[in-house]
Amino acid sequence: MYSNLNAGALVGGVDFEQSVQLAIDNGFGGVSPDVGYLTSLSDSDLAALRSRLADHNLQWGAPGLGVDPGGADETVATQLAELRKQAAVLENAGVSRSVRYLWPTSDDLTYDQNLELHASRIAQIGGILSEHGIRLGLEYVGPKTLWSTGKHPFVRTLAQTRELIAATGASNVGICLDTFHWFTAGESADDLRTLTDADVVSADVNDAVTGVPADEQLDQERELPGRTGVINVAAFIQALRDIGYSGPVQVEPFNAALRALEPAQAIAETAESLKAALG
Repeated sequence: MYSNLNAGALVGGVDFEQSVQLAIDNGFGGVSPDVGYLTSLSDSDLAALRSRLADHNLQWGAPGLGVDPGGADETVATQLAELRKQAAVLENAGVSRSVRYLWPTSDDLTYDQNLELHASRIAQIGGILSEHGIRLGLEYVGPKTLWSTGKHPFVRTLAQTRELIAATGASNVGICLDTFHWFTAGESADDLRTLTDADVVSADVNDAVTGVPADEQLDQERELPGRTGVINVAAFIQALRDIGYSGPVQVEPFNAALRALEPAQAIAETAESLKAALG
């Protein structure tokens, strides 16, 4: 596995070129691609970028996809058309991973109805990505403070995510793990050891706020890994090692104090915490 910088999840005001330099300066092993930036490049500029990344041993992270598998038909049709263009750009750049979170509740669809809809939509997404050699990691959202807000709770655990993936029938669809969701879902390291490297597309490591029960944790209030020790990040990382995970590991704390720092400082602190977590 390798450390990955997703600057947009940490601070604002950092463009892709700056992200690459900050990844180099802080010893990251990967950087998250910016599809818009990649689209703007000529073939020669893209070749130069790929050469630069290789020179500094930087791999690609897994970009988030803008297709909402639970969205309205017309919206999803538009998003799928855009995805076809984006997937070609990502393939040309050598990107082979992508991720998408799953909204854990619905006011309109029962669990089974929502599962059927998501399986169909994700099969479509997976089919498009498969044509370009890209895997999709689905990220379940664990906090009760989110999945309990609607009429019908939806996929919010590792087991349920695997059920959804099986229903899609897509061979290139796997899981995006996040310590925060793993923790709030009440899961263990042994749950992670039921997976293989082929199952896991990407991983996020974050810590939780102290003094707040798991069922009351808020998704937009997290900490850098190891900052509070509420989440057993070491056990999570060891489980990934045990299954031979070979993909990116990034930090996505949605932390207001971190976002208020100068970008270089925020990313340096993130790099330090991630290096400590990975050992």
